[in-house]
Amino acid sequence: QVQLVESGGGLVQAGGSLRLACAASGRTIRNYAMGWFRQAPGKERDVVAAVSWIGANTYYADSVKGRFTISRDNAKNTVYLQMNSLKPEDTAVYYCAAHTGGLLSLAPANYDYWGQGTQVTVSS
Repeated sequence: QVQLVESGGGLVQAGGSLRLACAASGRTIRNYAMGWFRQAPGKERDVVAAVSWIGANTYYADSVKGRFTISRDNAKNTVYLQMNSLKPEDTAVYYCAAHTGGLLSLAPANYDYWGQGTQVTVSS
């Protein structure tokens, strides 16, 4: 079993930055693909960014390209999401997830482990 704990969320003004962290415990995640998802009230949970197990391949949703960066530190068993130039429409609960298959995946159903989520609120 893998436990994922997100941190770094909060309230920020539009144009500001936040760095989310996802700390894994229970098992190494070095062989897992990792993803960040978000869910706003009344909306589906959508992928924001994903990274393959070795970190060579990444994916970003069109809405965050050029503003968000996903990275991983396998030595620390941690994945990060750097969020810059935040917009009010980025407001959501952000979830970290692990896909044991290792290859980059966009579908929430493919992810095996999930964190509890961290709230990000961007004020205008």
